[in-house]
Amino acid sequence: MKTFGYELSETGVATITFTRPDTLNSLTFEVYEELRDTFARLDHDEAVRSVVITGQGRAFCSGGDVNSIIGELFARDMKGLLAFTRVTGALIRNIRACRRPVIAAVNGTAVGAGAVIALACDFRIASPSAKFGFIFPKVGLCGADMGAAYLLPRVIGLARANELLFLGDVIDAERASAIGLVNDVTQNCVAAAKQLAERLAAGPAFAHSMTKQMIESEHTMSLDEAIEAEAQAQAICMQHPDFRTAYEAWTKKEPILFQGSKVPFK
Repeated sequence: MKTFGYELSETGVATITFTRPDTLNSLTFEVYEELRDTFARLDHDEAVRSVVITGQGRAFCSGGDVNSIIGELFARDMKGLLAFTRVTGALIRNIRACRRPVIAAVNGTAVGAGAVIALACDFRIASPSAKFGFIFPKVGLCGADMGAAYLLPRVIGLARANELLFLGDVIDAERASAIGLVNDVTQNCVAAAKQLAERLAAGPAFAHSMTKQMIESEHTMSLDEAIEAEAQAQAICMQHPDFRTAYEAWTKKEPILFQGSKVPFK
């Protein structure tokens, strides 16, 4: 990767690391595009079973770079502006569409686009020093950016989402935990995120991909439609070899080694 760090462990955990600590890991046009394309590729890489995304230094990601992005946007016409906002939205779409569990290890400041990237992940593990802010109103922009107005109410409820998206306030990790924005707050959030990623990577990859697809798809369904969709999804999973593998391991009281996993599932 040219614009951020990337590692893949033997057990299938891909780690993406923002590597611009001197700018609080701000995003450039190139970072947006490469990250968008990377998540599209990860969705088709059988070696990848889970993903961790984090940042170097004291920030997770501070959003768009003031000099290399925001300054240039003033020179664009409506067509050029829309081209940019569609690229940023495509990144979030690809994170959600990636059928691997994605974990944000929020090691520090996550504001603007950085907050939305963390929001798009399936899990958020934060350090005590982490801060979250959908600060778009602070710069005169709509709080609904990159899918934030779609995702945030689903995570923390409409009332709390309204507070963050209209006011643009920055909240600390304790507050983020209290309103359900993060799953856990721990001193070494990167290690904790990787531990969770390892556990997910050892699990049934096909079933995990189906779980993520159902969570994403059922939002617009009625209850009857969701029940039927889950019935079909579960029937498909029952045909996968992992179902029999789990059953046979259970009957023999042995650890379960799912298809493609290097270590038993615990």
